Amino acid sequence: MVDILRSIGVIARSLDSISNIEFKQYDLTKGQYLYLARIYEHPGIIQEKVAEMIKVDRTTAARAIKKLESNGFIVRKQSQDNKKEKKLYVTKKGEETYPILSREETYSNEVALKGLSDSQKKQAFELLEVVEKNISENWEYVKKGNKRVY
Repeated sequence: MVDILRSIGVIARSLDSISNIEFKQYDLTKGQYLYLARIYEHPGIIQEKVAEMIKVDRTTAARAIKKLESNGFIVRKQSQDNKKEKKLYVTKKGEETYPILSREETYSNEVALKGLSDSQKKQAFELLEVVEKNISENWEYVKKGNKRVY
């Protein structure tokens, strides 16, 4: 079991490192591309929901989102229904950058899945969905202050 999680970790860290290197020229560093993509895909999302999607704490999300805002990729707008909420939207710069992120994701998927048949790709996706669901449930449990029993 440990080998599977180690492999997933190596894959995730490798892709993150590649993206950070390749997106540096666009002023996107330290995983900011993930936030930009989620905000583009979910216009009007609030910061807390972005943090939940990416599975990071609020402070980490706040730092990345603030940097995206100061670099002109996103804007915060006051929510009409809840005065405490600020909704996030991409700017023109963010809109122009998203296709680059999307192309990189498509390319990385092709590289990662090279040599697998369509049915193997589908099976891998279905299996990873189960793994993601299990880990997401655990993440929520721990995030709420609970301790896992090993």
